[in-house]
Amino acid sequence: MIQITPHMKILLAVEPVDFRKGIDGMAALCRTVLKSDPFTGCLFVFLNRSKTSIKILSYDGQGFWLCQKRLSKGRFNWWPTKGQGIYKGLDAHELQMLIWNGDPFHTQAAPMWRKSRRNFFINAAFFACVQNIIVLYKPAMEDNIILTYRGKNATKEDINFINALVANNPNASRYALSKELCKAWNWVQANGNLRDMVARGFMLKLHREGHITLPPPKRKIKNPFVNRTPPPEIEVDQTLLEIDLSMIRPLKIRQVKKTDQEKVFNSLIEHQHYLGYCHPVGEQLKYMVYVQDRPIACFSWSSAPRHIGARDRYIGWNKEDRTQRLQYIAYNSRFLILPWIKVPHLASHLLGLMAKNISRDWEKIYNHPLYFLETFVDTERFSGTCYKAANWIHVGDTTGRGKNEKKHIKTRSIKAIWGIP
Repeated sequence: MIQITPHMKILLAVEPVDFRKGIDGMAALCRTVLKSDPFTGCLFVFLNRSKTSIKILSYDGQGFWLCQKRLSKGRFNWWPTKGQGIYKGLDAHELQMLIWNGDPFHTQAAPMWRKSRRNFFINAAFFACVQNIIVLYKPAMEDNIILTYRGKNATKEDINFINALVANNPNASRYALSKELCKAWNWVQANGNLRDMVARGFMLKLHREGHITLPPPKRKIKNPFVNRTPPPEIEVDQTLLEIDLSMIRPLKIRQVKKTDQEKVFNSLIEHQHYLGYCHPVGEQLKYMVYVQDRPIACFSWSSAPRHIGARDRYIGWNKEDRTQRLQYIAYNSRFLILPWIKVPHLASHLLGLMAKNISRDWEKIYNHPLYFLETFVDTERFSGTCYKAANWIHVGDTTGRGKNEKKHIKTRSIKAIWGIP
């Protein structure tokens, strides 16, 4: 249990929240519901909809702690009902009583003589003790790891759990089993969606290596990204537009993923960009830029590549940092200004607008912000002038090996890595 001291500031969310959210989702609720920075070290307390569980989130200066208590029987008897979605009235001893499912205001404790000065970080001695326990326990944990898939470690206990899950659901498909596993492990994205695709790959790897036995596939699903059909060409206005930037501002920038304009976006990238269309990876957004209703440019953004040495050195990341924080980077996988658009300084202007607004759009859809943007520029074709003009930073170059090259042999052109905080 967390050692709760009188120095802590405690904030309660009055309305119940979705407990499928993990640390990132809860941190986002701190900003949106409790109107507070989750990095302050306050204790943020949440209740689920059935009133059977509470979660406590706090930041200790190095990382987040997320604790949960679920009652075996009954529901929590007391919870605030007043205020604008936030309640600040509890002290440390009252929260302790709430955790034990009591009424904080009927504790019959001695009255507070004088409030302790609240500071922003949780008891340092407590966390030092916990960290020592983690250090002692870590070797034992590592010995128990069977395999690792996309950052998720599979232990003997995990394998036993999955085998029991399969046995208890004999008629379930692999698709249904992956969803049940996500629910059981609270394996969700920051926006609350189940990570069932990752769970399916995780279970499939265990199955192929003989650790679990999955039911046979009920149907063969065609993978649209294998031998894909290229997007058909959609006609757009190709009249030459040669004009000064000031004459067409302000520009309209629209996020078109899952809209009726996405097919137009895919067509333009496929037939006008020298690399063609490639489906973005992971979290992704697609933008089209318009003058009135005429498209003039396209951007696609996706999850960042995992291993970029120059980028990691620039940021100051080690392997653990990258694993925990890679989601806060977006990769500009395609940038196209249509060839019949001749507007000086348009490219750098658009890059500036993107850097200013994309984090807000990303947080609306994926429930977490962005702190860094990056892209690759093929040095055999381009010099990256527009990125430099938009104040992006050249952080280094790739090795030319690609992500799957094991022999340390250059197999492709060198790419300049540009990024902007």
